[in-house]
Amino acid sequence: MATVLTETHSALALIRLNRPEVLNAIDYPMLAAIGAACDAAVADPAIHAIGITGEGRGFCAGLDMALLAAHADEGRLHEPGSAPPPPLFGFLRDVPKPVIALVNGPAAGGGFILTMMADLRFASTAASFTTSFTRRGLVAEHQASWLLPRIVGLGRATDLMISGRRMDAEEAYRIGYADRLVAPDALIDTARAYADDLAAHVAPRAVAVVKAQINRDLSLDEGAAWAQSAEQISAALGHADAAEGALSLVERRKPRFTPFTGR
Repeated sequence: MATVLTETHSALALIRLNRPEVLNAIDYPMLAAIGAACDAAVADPAIHAIGITGEGRGFCAGLDMALLAAHADEGRLHEPGSAPPPPLFGFLRDVPKPVIALVNGPAAGGGFILTMMADLRFASTAASFTTSFTRRGLVAEHQASWLLPRIVGLGRATDLMISGRRMDAEEAYRIGYADRLVAPDALIDTARAYADDLAAHVAPRAVAVVKAQINRDLSLDEGAAWAQSAEQISAALGHADAAEGALSLVERRKPRFTPFTGR
């Protein structure tokens, strides 16, 4: 059985984690399949957003227990002084189309990291979230201590990481971790409508640049961020999409922006 299933819903590419018998726990084939599915979605100009959800009642229970046991036996992920491995699902932040975590059930450990690395989080009322690090004798992993405070604020991030407690969907929405809160049967349709709105109204190349700006500027001071943004503004003004955006407004019609395939 494929560990990942893919579907297309209008302008949305949907990736389904498909190990429901273990609440979609992550193994290496699943990681590779998610990356391949994202690459295919980026290469398709008809796709304007990528959604990731879980098959069955869970979103993702984290790393497969066999992988966790292997890492525990090894004692460390890399040797001191060597380059660390990339963070789990960190590649999602480099995908040049919006990635939406469509959280249909429990997201724990590595599953929580997946939601954190996504650009947006749409949660069904059946969703729940837990970092679970400290409850497994672990510390904040995969950039959580750097990225989570930037999403929900320092105090809330500290609580979630120190306690490892379960956060339900309503709390996630209230504190700003979930960007949408919807009924379970409306989750995919909500994401499809979001992707279709992007397809109808925004320039996909501009979306890719803005996503890269947001992730880059998290690590820059104000002056450096402005210097780089000024260069990108100049480049945007020289692109055909800028003229089309203005012309479509004057002519009161939908814009016809340049198709985008990641380049």
